[in-house]
Amino acid sequence: MSDGFFVASLNDRVGVGSIVTLDGPEGRHAAVVRRIGRGEIVTVTNGEGRGVRGPVVAVRKDGLDIEVAELLAAPIPAPRIVCVQALPKNERAEQAVDLLTELGVDEIVPWQASRSIVRWSGERGEKSLAKWQAVAREAAKQSRRLTIPVIAPPATTVQVAARLAAAPAAYVLHEGASVPVATVRPPRTEIVLVVGPEGGIAPDELATFEAAGAHLILIGDTVLRSVTAGAVAVAQLRLLADIDQRNG
Repeated sequence: MSDGFFVASLNDRVGVGSIVTLDGPEGRHAAVVRRIGRGEIVTVTNGEGRGVRGPVVAVRKDGLDIEVAELLAAPIPAPRIVCVQALPKNERAEQAVDLLTELGVDEIVPWQASRSIVRWSGERGEKSLAKWQAVAREAAKQSRRLTIPVIAPPATTVQVAARLAAAPAAYVLHEGASVPVATVRPPRTEIVLVVGPEGGIAPDELATFEAAGAHLILIGDTVLRSVTAGAVAVAQLRLLADIDQRNG
């Protein structure tokens, strides 16, 4: 089965037996680069939770025609997970976005922490944000997600604190925390998780987040890199939420 592909929209009248055309850049990539042939099963989604799956019935240089065999719909996330990721070095940023997307994060907020080595400003910031969005899109395709996570505009510490204050549950990863992630009981609504930079979260930033109502949590005995810490914490929180739902 091929990776997923995205279309701008899916007509509300699309049903089993309908023909969906994959054209444009996605269609050309599927037909020319991926060389997907007749009979292969392809998943197509609008990136917003709706999708279809079925065999390819026609191949052209500019795209594919897919016969719909199955209608797909992404479940409402419970909980919705927002990860505030301090800006890592450029070569690690793509890894962070890729991992968080594959793990099902619903929104990623780039955070300009005081100890972040990378700085987003002007044209560089715009290009970096576009790169994160492109990486999230490709990771969603690879993992066959029906939704592409939102990549929010870069946030300041004050803006992050506001998100934490408004969240039903807010957590900050910190090596000095005394509460293990495994003991957390996340709500089914929304979680906002803050992941600091390689140099750690500055004391004044930490105080601001705690004042906003965030709880400090600990992954384990070792200190992980920023890009892996977020992924590990998200996986643990999602597992805990799933266990609570099954038991509840």
